[in-house]
Amino acid sequence: MNPGNLLIKDFTYDLAEDRIAKYPLPERDASKLLVYKDGKITEDVYKNLDRHLPANSLLVFNDTRVIEARLLFQKSTGGIIEIFCLEPHEQYSDITTAMNQHGKVLWQCLVGGASKWKPGQVLKKRLQTGCILFARYIEKGAGFFIIEFYWQPGSFTFAEILQAAGAIPLPPYIKRAAEGSDEERYQTIYAHHEGSVAAPTAGLHFTEHVFKTLRSKNIKPDFVTLHVSAGTFKPVKSETIGEHEMHAEFINVSRETIENIFQNLSENVIPVGTTSLRTIESLYWLGVKLSTGNEQLTMAQGESIELDQWECYELEKMNVEPKRALETLIHLMQKENIGRLITKTQILIAPPYKTRIASALITNFHQPQSTLLLLVAALIKEDWRKVYDYALQHDFRFLSYGDGCLLWMQR
Repeated sequence: MNPGNLLIKDFTYDLAEDRIAKYPLPERDASKLLVYKDGKITEDVYKNLDRHLPANSLLVFNDTRVIEARLLFQKSTGGIIEIFCLEPHEQYSDITTAMNQHGKVLWQCLVGGASKWKPGQVLKKRLQTGCILFARYIEKGAGFFIIEFYWQPGSFTFAEILQAAGAIPLPPYIKRAAEGSDEERYQTIYAHHEGSVAAPTAGLHFTEHVFKTLRSKNIKPDFVTLHVSAGTFKPVKSETIGEHEMHAEFINVSRETIENIFQNLSENVIPVGTTSLRTIESLYWLGVKLSTGNEQLTMAQGESIELDQWECYELEKMNVEPKRALETLIHLMQKENIGRLITKTQILIAPPYKTRIASALITNFHQPQSTLLLLVAALIKEDWRKVYDYALQHDFRFLSYGDGCLLWMQR
């Protein structure tokens, strides 16, 4: 059943401004942990997460790294132009390719003060590294601007330019300027692949101590990459979910990780964060598409099978077992000698979606009337209200720098 007729007003709650965490706690793993299982709620702290997970579970983390996507340029007249880098121009096959460009790159951006910046006009910014960065307004697209960045000397990559010139883009609901401490705390300790404009915040609570205690129970970590776009903050403005366009995001998963998930299907596969959940569930549906025989995995030629917003609800009638779907995906990757699956997913998880790979989810508390709250409702049904009411009544901190929860699925 397609969830398109769901009313977004049915997925709201009262979130007072003072419940939104403006700063992280001094210790990452001191954050509170709400545990929901079999309709019951208990609470603990992340430092004791191992006590709430079965031995031999597989935890799947998103190892994306937040880029310094916020750039400020000063015009010769003194006015400030703020450029927020959303995602690469469509001419690049993936974010990594765009981040590794030398000399120049095209990017889709939001622009503050755009009315003061004419097409073709070039802005200039001298960096402490001695490099000079230029920004040229190319054209306006649907909800974004195409900006050409170029720099001298051109030996630097765009990733290096952003590190020198940009600032970490905190979410819009954290109503303060980014500070030096955010450069560390708004990244997970395992962040690796650059490309996100928002952190996979469920992972912010993990420390070396937590990983050590998990290993003592043979709870294994593995990593996928989903580069979080600004669309994660995009509010649902339509009355029904069917009128909302879900943002598409790049995923990058190694064949070894897919094989590891396949081998652990009989255990508990637990994604850390909604981005990890969307990634591993997308793997299942890509396998289902491939199992029809009507799709080709053609990444070797620079193209790839993708997953659209509502496709999973159309494919569910095929009733493909998770084992078969992942087997199909792995087999075709082996056949085509593809080591990494790099593609886009637009999957929208909402009631009555049923997870095929994940048996639980570790996540933060999400905004009212958001697609992330819809995802939580799909996992634990109407009990999402009970969980959020409990969190509000027991002083849990909300959103990116807040506390989190371990939610076991309702089957």
